[in-house]
Amino acid sequence: MSLVRRAVPEDAHEVLRLRQVMIDSVFPSGSSVSSTEWHEESLPALRGRLADPDGGFAAFVVDHPERPGALAALVAGTIEYRIGRFGNPQGRVGHVFSVATDPDVRRRGYARACMEELLDWFRERGVPQVDLNASAQAEPLYASLGFVRKPDPSMRLQL
Repeated sequence: MSLVRRAVPEDAHEVLRLRQVMIDSVFPSGSSVSSTEWHEESLPALRGRLADPDGGFAAFVVDHPERPGALAALVAGTIEYRIGRFGNPQGRVGHVFSVATDPDVRRRGYARACMEELLDWFRERGVPQVDLNASAQAEPLYASLGFVRKPDPSMRLQL
């Protein structure tokens, strides 16, 4: 039996806690993104997404082995639609985000196990391409799963 399970609405607080662990590992402490003030406002939308097993969002988690009610690891992903093209005529693109492991249980393979479940979820839905943004620390994990660096001409407008 796998340690990994699909997150449910009751996991929403812990999902946000682990998302904050990931955010805090990427951005310096004291920056505006290290604030947790947004968590309460985010809960209803997250619970709704976690309650929809047929939607284009999924989160896979591992329960914390020493803290009942807590999560040890999280991986979340979405399926986006883009106009089809050669190699992806249906226009399905997966995106992985919020890969996080509680600091006290790292190096146990939890993130890898969650990633493998998420990749299976994408495959079952006919998603031929999966993108993610990788930190230098996490890149070896993603490379071992077959991800490769790509030239990225991305730009962003903050509205």
